[in-house]
Amino acid sequence: MILFVCTIFSVLVAIRRPIELIRGNIFSFNTRKPILGHWAEEAKMAGEKSYHVRSISLPSTSHPIILRVEEEINKLKAWMALSSSTSSLHKSGLNGLKNLYDCVEDFLKLPVTQEVITRLRNEKWVDELLDGSVMLLDLCGTTNDILVSMKEQMLDLLSTLRRTKGRELGMEGKVHTYICSTKKIKKDINKCVALLKKMDNRNTSVPITDQDPDLPMVERVQGELRMITVSFFGLILSFLSSSKPKPKHSKWSLISTLVHKGSIACEGEQEDMSEVMSVDAALFSLSGKFSSKVAEMERMQKAQRQLEVLQIGIKDLEAGLDCIFKSLIKTRVSLLNILTQ
Repeated sequence: MILFVCTIFSVLVAIRRPIELIRGNIFSFNTRKPILGHWAEEAKMAGEKSYHVRSISLPSTSHPIILRVEEEINKLKAWMALSSSTSSLHKSGLNGLKNLYDCVEDFLKLPVTQEVITRLRNEKWVDELLDGSVMLLDLCGTTNDILVSMKEQMLDLLSTLRRTKGRELGMEGKVHTYICSTKKIKKDINKCVALLKKMDNRNTSVPITDQDPDLPMVERVQGELRMITVSFFGLILSFLSSSKPKPKHSKWSLISTLVHKGSIACEGEQEDMSEVMSVDAALFSLSGKFSSKVAEMERMQKAQRQLEVLQIGIKDLEAGLDCIFKSLIKTRVSLLNILTQ
């Protein structure tokens, strides 16, 4: 009788396992489920079964590298859920993204991971992965160029504001130059956005869902990594590019081309503004009438302070992007080394 019960129990377990696997317990972009789920258990058993073309041997869920990858992905998803947009927030996001790439680099060093990539070397997924790495490098480089351009224009404007004692002709000319420079910056940002859309469309061609139990785990990790990186750059570009229709009948109206969703406000109404928006609002306020010379100087000093804050933020972002660029290169080199072994 006991033997019969044990046999029935074994059959039920054998039936239940594929059902649980189909339901999936793998970390997806919109959920916070564990990144491996039953996949690692199946992979662990693969070595005990006969060879199958889709069987992938992967490390156990208790493997510290896998746990670190999952942890860093969850941290970045929580970061991206934050509604505010400041350079300090993006600096922390850059640090988190750098940590994720470090973890993935360790993941790529695992023998079983390298075996998976070697098996897939002739698959379309590998070509898309390598093409995507080049696109991310281009995107990172262009974004960094945008930051450098903004920083140069801000330094020039700051120098003028510090020397100017009032709203003089020279100061107005520098502000106008700063505003005009944003036109080229917006064109560069639009190019980056187009590249982001292209990469987003490419992501859909590689199934990254927990309804594909046979999809190799390395594909899932790389898919999550690319989606998070693309989303991150989208947030950075949104931070740098703020736009609003410009008002008519104002020689200072070009300033409004930088302001996002009507967020520019009168003095004292700058809630929920990023540093970029705050600078735009401060410069825009200089176009109004002043009740006194003191009021004029106060607004100029405020514009100077906002520019100094943004300058520090952009400097931090520039340093962070440099680290990400190096991480992207390192990851691509690791993939190429695996494929050429």
